[in-house]
Amino acid sequence: MTRPFRADASTPSTRAGTDDFDITRHIDGSAAFFGAAANVIMQLSTPAVGYGVLESPVDSGKIMLHPIKRTRTTLTYLAVAMLGTEDERAAYRAAIDTSHRGVRSGPDSPVKYNAFDPVLQLWVAACLYWGARDLYERMHGPMDEAAADGFYHHAERLGSTLQMPSGLWPADRAAFDRYWTENLARTSIAAPVRAMLDDIVDLKMFPRPVNLAFGRFHRWMTAGMLPARLRDQMGMPWSDRDDRNLARLLTTAGAIEDRIPHALRTFPITAFLWDLRLRRRLGLRLV
Repeated sequence: MTRPFRADASTPSTRAGTDDFDITRHIDGSAAFFGAAANVIMQLSTPAVGYGVLESPVDSGKIMLHPIKRTRTTLTYLAVAMLGTEDERAAYRAAIDTSHRGVRSGPDSPVKYNAFDPVLQLWVAACLYWGARDLYERMHGPMDEAAADGFYHHAERLGSTLQMPSGLWPADRAAFDRYWTENLARTSIAAPVRAMLDDIVDLKMFPRPVNLAFGRFHRWMTAGMLPARLRDQMGMPWSDRDDRNLARLLTTAGAIEDRIPHALRTFPITAFLWDLRLRRRLGLRLV
């Protein structure tokens, strides 16, 4: 595989009726902990994205070197894309563009890639949406049709906050499911990329006491949040018993979330949006 397929183009009519959708009712801050590593694996399972991250010359953005900073900038992107104003999205886009300018394939790269490629950005946005939807439904049960449509159309911002044209986002959930099935079947995690991902899953970017204490659980959780095809490519074992245990964990976490104040449910996503606003006010670097 080289690049993902393009999706069926969306049309303005498919966006109608979503302006009043309250996305905050469907954002779980816990997703930042439960599903983050699995989503990174999904994104990098496309070789052009995987090698783009592996070969990136931007050391300041590498999670293995700067795990706290990389976590902040990633979660800030999610917060700005889903909750930010148009002005905030434009400001963060400009900051990310500065980092992305050097991320392009060289003459010795196994595949061609460019961080500004809208088709690759579509794949990354699709992974973020699929992971968020999957985790929400595992924790809280299926959304009703109106909420599912509203959540889906709002998620287009995960790509269009960068260079992906809004029209590249699949027209509706059925079109998205076709796009996802076709592109998931074409994924291929290259060995060098898999080695990097294994280090992320085992939390090797943190001090040894951290990865010894939490690495095994983090690997188990990550395996459970992956589509079976990618779990197999990563060589992660998974059993029916694992599936039942994870289901109990997520439904319990969802039940607890349903009983806490709404403002706490969206933490830490909202906190990273506040951080962005403070950084802009103080003239600090955003990325």
